[in-house]
Amino acid sequence: MMLSGFFRFGVWQNFFRAWKSGYSGNLEGEGFTLGGVYVIGAGGQGVLLEHREKEFGDKVILSSVLEAAEKIKPQAS
Repeated sequence: MMLSGFFRFGVWQNFFRAWKSGYSGNLEGEGFTLGGVYVIGAGGQGVLLEHREKEFGDKVILSSVLEAAEKIKPQAS
């Protein structure tokens, strides 16, 4: 995304949402890497949840993470 990411409306919305809720980052690191969240089940269950940031500040829905984590079945030993 590099510089074009700063011109996207959604990025600025996410920035102001975080700022209003009191979040302040440390501004360290490269700052151009988008993140993601994966919930991976045991054994052959595979990926139960995948969330990739499409633009800076995308947030995963916490209830989705909890729901996916509840689907993890313990692997028989």
